[in-house]
Amino acid sequence: MSTHDTPRFAVPDSNLIPVNPYPGTLYEIPPSRMFLIKKSLRRYTDRMGADAAVFDASQGDGGASLPGVPEALLDRAHVLVKAHGTGYDAPYGSDDFRTCVAERYWQLDSSLGWGPGNVLAAVGGRDALLKAYDAMINLGTGRVGDVVLLTRVPWISYNWGPYAIGANVLLAPGDEESAWQFTEDSIRESVRFCEQQRGGRRVAGIVITSPDNPTGHTLSAERQIALGKAALEAGVGFVLYDWIYHYVTEGEPMSANAVLSAFSQEERERIMILDGLTKSLGASNVRSAHLLADSKVIKFINTRASHGVIPHYHGQAIAIAAFEMGFRQAAEPIIGPTNASRKLVREFLTAQGYRFIMGDGGYYAFIDVTDWMEAANMVDSFSLGEYLAAEHGIAVVPGAAFSAEGNGWVRFSYALPPDVTRGALARFHAGLQALRDAG
Repeated sequence: MSTHDTPRFAVPDSNLIPVNPYPGTLYEIPPSRMFLIKKSLRRYTDRMGADAAVFDASQGDGGASLPGVPEALLDRAHVLVKAHGTGYDAPYGSDDFRTCVAERYWQLDSSLGWGPGNVLAAVGGRDALLKAYDAMINLGTGRVGDVVLLTRVPWISYNWGPYAIGANVLLAPGDEESAWQFTEDSIRESVRFCEQQRGGRRVAGIVITSPDNPTGHTLSAERQIALGKAALEAGVGFVLYDWIYHYVTEGEPMSANAVLSAFSQEERERIMILDGLTKSLGASNVRSAHLLADSKVIKFINTRASHGVIPHYHGQAIAIAAFEMGFRQAAEPIIGPTNASRKLVREFLTAQGYRFIMGDGGYYAFIDVTDWMEAANMVDSFSLGEYLAAEHGIAVVPGAAFSAEGNGWVRFSYALPPDVTRGALARFHAGLQALRDAG
């Protein structure tokens, strides 16, 4: 028989993936329940009339609720696209994008050993995160079933992104008083907890995000560095800093140089930084993000991306146009109104006696609504969210969407013009008061 008549694996037998039934036993990943809130808003307008004012404080898309990417940047990007052409770029993106990110945006200090070769373009933040998780698994522990470590009330896609590609998600110890944030002790306890599991699980990576989604909590650079060092010392494979909201702030954005310089060269090999246009430029549908990482990580992801998702140049061109203008100026249509709205939200919630979590950046306030839920005998905040939308025309995100610990809370987005934020706060407050009065 000819060898061509015999089936042949694409890789040597020693490199075959072992048969493992784990995909058939995975927990079913739930779809987002945000659509229920939108439907509830329609119930309000059906009852009150199509012209009735409604307020959407549920989303974090500045391109939907604020001006989004300025037309001048879109025009400049179109010029760049026409000059660039429509052929394939490298899986890491275009060289001009990498150079612009490293030299114009981050102004990376060459003495740190990082430059354009440490930049990888991605098709939005989720694409960047999935590629980062893949690198954590393969370059970190080399095993499926190990762990990505998150805070107790994480962004919902943090829960399911790692799980879908073979990493279990562990929620670290944390409490409401500290906004469920990591501590050095909670990181070490999480590593010990994994080691004690059957088979001895390891922590492939930790995600440290500031400003946080959903809580809005912010961490100083010094605090982020301390947590990163504690994670690496405890044996965590990689530390991923998610800074997608960091430019939307009352203070200064994060400095990659300041953070990277706090780690040794060996430690920097295990650091990743995520950033992009989604939040700060109101560019959700542009799908433009990037990772900073060690060259070995970039090479690994680039190789995988060559058989998967290759970033498009249009999103990179918009980023280049924004970096050319000066990113703070380019993002002002988002940053200015959001900062003004943040002040309004903080003042209103404080004056009305609400218990809430907010930092000095990002889009969100996390508000404790336990008392109102209990007054109405509601068992979860999804019920409260549907009530507020359907009966009072104000949409917020139920904390139960993020984790069980977030159940008695709601996420209030103030990625809105200040006048709209003022109306949304009034409607939110009136809705809760009516619920308590009815009870």
